[in-house]
Amino acid sequence: MTAANDLGTAATKVESGEADSLLLWILVWSELAVFGALLVAFMVLTVLDPQGAALFRAHLHPGLAAANTIILVLSGWQAALAVRLSAGERAARRPLVLAALLGFAFAVVKAFEYTLEVKAGVGALGTLAELYFLVTGFHLLHVVFGAAVLLLVARRPSRGNVVMIATLWHAIDLVWLVMFPIIYLT
Repeated sequence: MTAANDLGTAATKVESGEADSLLLWILVWSELAVFGALLVAFMVLTVLDPQGAALFRAHLHPGLAAANTIILVLSGWQAALAVRLSAGERAARRPLVLAALLGFAFAVVKAFEYTLEVKAGVGALGTLAELYFLVTGFHLLHVVFGAAVLLLVARRPSRGNVVMIATLWHAIDLVWLVMFPIIYLT
């Protein structure tokens, strides 16, 4: 009898979206933990080699990174707007598409920034530069993937899917908002 009750409870959770919500939050927290570990490693390296960190940061482009911060904040605003409008599923399409397009704009600016940094020889500056490309490249992959999913959800936006992708998108935003001052401003 207990197994039947447990099965019924599990089915109710799946139907109500609670199981999806749990998986979503596991994904979000695991992503935040990975990025947190990478950023802690970056901060430790800057403390261990302050001269190397100063040389490395002299080759970065904080203006482009600030522009990307604005782009991601605007994109997050559009994702939040999509959640507000998702009761009328068609109304959520436009903000989801705008959020995705802003995500792709972030990727274009980041690619331009990488081009400038590679030409300036940032890659030859050692472990800190390698970690920089790892952290920011991993984030960039998340942005591109998230923007693609935003577009997929915009095709047929259900409230649950809009809420899920908006939550993931905000986690990607949050990572950048923490990463930006650590990498570019300290």
